[in-house]
Amino acid sequence: MRFIALMLLPTVALACCSAPRAVDGTVPSLADGVPIHYHAEGRGQPAVVFVHGWSCDSRYWESQVKEIGATHQVVTLDLAGHGQSGRDRADWSIPAFAQDVRAVIERLGLERTVLVGHSLSGAVILETSRLLPDRVAALIPVDTFHDVEWKPGPGVDELLRAMQDDFPAATRHFVKGMFPQGADPALVERMAAQMSAAPPDIAIAILKAGFAFDSATTLSRVKQPVRCINGALFPTRLDANRRHAPQFEAVIMPGVGHFPMIERSAEFNRLLRRAIEDLVPST
Repeated sequence: MRFIALMLLPTVALACCSAPRAVDGTVPSLADGVPIHYHAEGRGQPAVVFVHGWSCDSRYWESQVKEIGATHQVVTLDLAGHGQSGRDRADWSIPAFAQDVRAVIERLGLERTVLVGHSLSGAVILETSRLLPDRVAALIPVDTFHDVEWKPGPGVDELLRAMQDDFPAATRHFVKGMFPQGADPALVERMAAQMSAAPPDIAIAILKAGFAFDSATTLSRVKQPVRCINGALFPTRLDANRRHAPQFEAVIMPGVGHFPMIERSAEFNRLLRRAIEDLVPST
């Protein structure tokens, strides 16, 4: 038995050494040098890069990292001003955030990626695909681009004024409106508490940048396949979006709000895996 164990030892050691290693690191943003924190684990192509939304962070993708990381290299990051990344940025803009994502992709040497962007970061991944057309194979926006022709109205000005007057209270009200009736009260409260604790000056500047971004024009320049996974709380206008990108698709999850990857993670993960497999077959 000892002989057999000794014979197997090199094989076991090799298997251990070849196991994919989780990596945490920081890289200077290509926009302005702000340190951007990232996490990578798993193995398998294409690599899947998850980008969180406004006043969130990389932790919001925990279920997806566990599920998709079983068969793909997965990467999460904290955009500047969020999570463990730096906050010393002068220009809070979608193009600057795209340079955060680009810096991580280039640092890790990712050659073939699927970008998954929630909410505000739907715009971020659009812009990133413009910066890295040969490295981005497909885009999966999450609960965003309900209508790329939508323009901000008086309600946006009222929201921003309310946030400037009392950011925590206004943000809690804003976040609670992102959930349908019957949503898990504990989840709603957790999201409202976390997002209302964001730095007000940074959060308001980012929100302004998101509302000002021209998603329709940027979407029209995207050549990669696009498949949204949206909740049904806000209607998705395929006709409007396809005027700018005929390849635009959307899968709608009934009964969920703005955080489908958390509200019904198992169902979302199935849809996400199917989208990755449909849009970019593994190699």
